Amino acid sequence: MAGLTRHCQVCGVPLAGLAGRLLAWTGVRRSSRNPNCCTQCNTHIEEGGLVEITVVFADLSSFTAMTQELGAAPTYEIVDGFLRLASGVLTKHGAFIDKYIGDAVMAFFNVPVKRADHAAAAVAAAFELQRGLSDYAAKLGLPLRASIGISTGFARVGRLGSDDIKDYTAIGDAVNLAARLQSQARAGEIVVSSAVYEKVAAQYPGAAPETLAVKGFREPVAAYRLGARASASPAPAGESTPPSPRSPASWTALLLAVLGAGCLSSGLAGVLGLVFGVAPVASFLALTERLDHSPARVPMLLVAAALAAANLVLLKRDPRHGGRARRWIALSALATLALVAVEIAMHWRNDRVFW
Repeated sequence: MAGLTRHCQVCGVPLAGLAGRLLAWTGVRRSSRNPNCCTQCNTHIEEGGLVEITVVFADLSSFTAMTQELGAAPTYEIVDGFLRLASGVLTKHGAFIDKYIGDAVMAFFNVPVKRADHAAAAVAAAFELQRGLSDYAAKLGLPLRASIGISTGFARVGRLGSDDIKDYTAIGDAVNLAARLQSQARAGEIVVSSAVYEKVAAQYPGAAPETLAVKGFREPVAAYRLGARASASPAPAGESTPPSPRSPASWTALLLAVLGAGCLSSGLAGVLGLVFGVAPVASFLALTERLDHSPARVPMLLVAAALAAANLVLLKRDPRHGGRARRWIALSALATLALVAVEIAMHWRNDRVFW
């Protein structure tokens, strides 16, 4: 599953690769409730105190009407698909799946996996779930939407009623408020408490506060509605696969370097001919040969080198790029710089004026 860590984020044992497969034979594998932790981490989970958590309740809207219209068996399959989708998205962002309640799921962040941005991670997960549900609904041809409530605060976490890890849960106002906010959310909406919104206000400006009369709370509660048109959520810190701004056009830099490196075109012709055929390669050779004697060659190589260098600098300063994308951007930038360097060296070797 995309986005999962290779090691348990509580005890550090490997969960992927050869070591992970070997440990699985001993019974130590990913937990079904939080795949970023191992099955043995019930001995490491924090007990006996109040812990700050962010709680998410997500409920599939119009469940009763859908059951009456489609029947029990098709509805069962639809709800199963929704809960699997919700669990995958939530755990990818570091959530612990607490329980399923009919067509709803409850999860919380920051226990047992600690993260400082747990409120922002919960909101990012909620928006990703809404997008995933939209795709799922389009695939089925059904108007499926979910209502989501999110609250942050302190709760008592631990095993309730037994010593089994399956009974691990959280109790507190944060849990109750998230459930009540979900009930106040309309289909397709995400309703968050004021404490959650304070953590993500910069990413979701313009949301107006509402005062809601919430069952079980003596005083009205301030909340914010984040609808489907809210701005796209940023990737939580530490995520390996979340969305991030693109780097400058790394492939453009590589193309500029290839076109400007006319001396190398004949060496590339054999390989390109096998891949693309003779006619396209002949056109490519004619273009590069023409550019090799053109005043535009030097500016093209300089621009390519500058873009490649900018890519490398941004990769170092911006940790949000995923591992695979990071490697491709770095390799293309290094290839660009290498092409420019070889072109300069070949012109000097042939006693030709580079400048």
